[in-house]
Order: sequence, then C-alpha cells, then structure tokens
Amino acid sequence: MVSDEKKWMKIALGLALVTVGYNLIEGLVSVWFGVQDDTIALLGFGVDSFVEVISGIGILHMMYRIKKQGKVENRDRFERDALRVTGVAFYILAAGLIAGSGIKLWQGYEPDTTVVGIIISSLSILTMYFLYRYKIKAGKILNSDAVIADANCTKSCFYLSFVLLGSSVLYELFGLPWLDVAGSLGIAWFAINEGLESFEKAVSKNLKCSCNSNCENS
Repeated sequence: MVSDEKKWMKIALGLALVTVGYNLIEGLVSVWFGVQDDTIALLGFGVDSFVEVISGIGILHMMYRIKKQGKVENRDRFERDALRVTGVAFYILAAGLIAGSGIKLWQGYEPDTTVVGIIISSLSILTMYFLYRYKIKAGKILNSDAVIADANCTKSCFYLSFVLLGSSVLYELFGLPWLDVAGSLGIAWFAINEGLESFEKAVSKNLKCSCNSNCENS
C-alpha cells in the first residue's frame, strides 16, 4: 500500500473501533433508561445496539485481515459465523419487541418520559452520519468493498435512529402510549430485515452488494 492508503486503512480501522465502542455505550445507556422510564422503543433500540456490537466484531476482524492482506473480497469463517449469530439475535430481538408491544398494549403501560430517547437518537443520528460519510470516503480511496459494505450498514443504523426519534418526539407531544409501541414495532421491522441481511451475507460470502438495497458507493 502507498502511504495515503496506509493512512486511510488506519482511519477505516479506527472508525470500525469507534462504531463498536459507541454501540456498546449506547446499548448500556438505552437499556438502562428504557427500563427506568418504561419505554419499550428505547429498550429495543438499546438491545439492537448490542446486536450491532456482535456484527461490529466481525467487521473488525475483517478490517484486520484487510490491513494484513491488502485486498479482501470474501468473508472468512469467523465473519460468517458472526453474521449468523447476529442474524439469530436480530430475530430474537424482533420477536421480543413484538411480544412486549402486545403486552404493553394489553396491560395499558405507558412511558414515564421519552426525553432520553430523543437525546440518544439525536446523538446517534449525528454520530452515525459522521461514521457513514468517512467510511464511504475510506472505502473509495482504498477501493474496498468491505469498507463500503460496513459504511452502508452504518447508514441502516442512521435510519433506525430516526424511528426512535420520531416515536419519542410524538409521545412527548401527544402522550399517546401506542406511539411508543409503534416505535418499538418499527425497530422490530428493522431487526427482521437486518437479520435477513445477515443470513444472506453469511451465505453469499461475497462482500459486494451487502445490506441489500444499501448497495451504493456514495
């Protein structure tokens, strides 16, 4: 690798590390306040962040392979296993959110507040946008399908944050309990799709066109 490529390889690796670290902290904070404030949307968002950590570990492994080998076009066994675990975890999360939403509606629970959800989702939108743009830039400079695939999956997290933000803001404005449930079901929908994508990527092995519809390079 030339000097500029080595620099951007370090940047790409650093961005992957930041993504894992951020998701871990975001998950801990979201789950804590989701339980404290009795908001299932924030709780589901936090668990989703933990699942993204599992996926991120597989991506980190991939980044280290790129740093060592230069060009990586296919996933190895560890990365495919991480994707399968991620897919199962997403499906479990979706099932839990759907069941939990039904229970909340049946028993009439409602959040104490969704202010924390507004704060966390806003921070996530800013963070994920920053990570996405720099991962795309790194992927183009390195001509790496792996880095671009990672960037497009980060963009999925960016969109998911809007689901939490929307349901949290609407609940604070109108105070309707089903709005929090709607947010959790939106997260469940994302989880089902991300689970499906994880299994598809594990089977395909190839790094091109990861994350289904998010297969653009810009």
